Amino acid sequence: MSAQLGNTTATEFYTPIHFVVAVDNVKYGAFSECTLPNLSVKTEDIREGGQNSYTHKLPVSVDVGTLTLKRGLTPNTMFYDWYKQVMMGNIKDATRQVTVMMFNGRSEVLATWNLRDAYPIKWKGPSLNAQNSAIAIEEIELVHHGFEMT
Repeated sequence: MSAQLGNTTATEFYTPIHFVVAVDNVKYGAFSECTLPNLSVKTEDIREGGQNSYTHKLPVSVDVGTLTLKRGLTPNTMFYDWYKQVMMGNIKDATRQVTVMMFNGRSEVLATWNLRDAYPIKWKGPSLNAQNSAIAIEEIELVHHGFEMT
């Protein structure tokens, strides 16, 4: 038995989740897994003279991790070609706006993440299957200069 969420059951709401990726507002592929960046604030410890019960932790910088997409399908070689730009050292032209949209099983958007100035730093090819004509991507990892969740 599933829990009811408005007019939608929890099962309908959450399964099967998939992620569609748009680069510069053009949808290029769908992925079954997405690992969002880890966010952390690096701090500097400051000890106050005479104060022994705690140490001040002052923020120094924000560390934003990478976004990883796994088990994807795309109709073309765009992701590999994009990675090749980075591999050839053409970072300036490889920097793009990336949008990751999470869909539920009823093709409704559940969440959207927008990455600014993103480019791939890792591309991992799949095991090949002669039964499938789509171009598969096992994993692609992106760095970025900030993201927003909507």
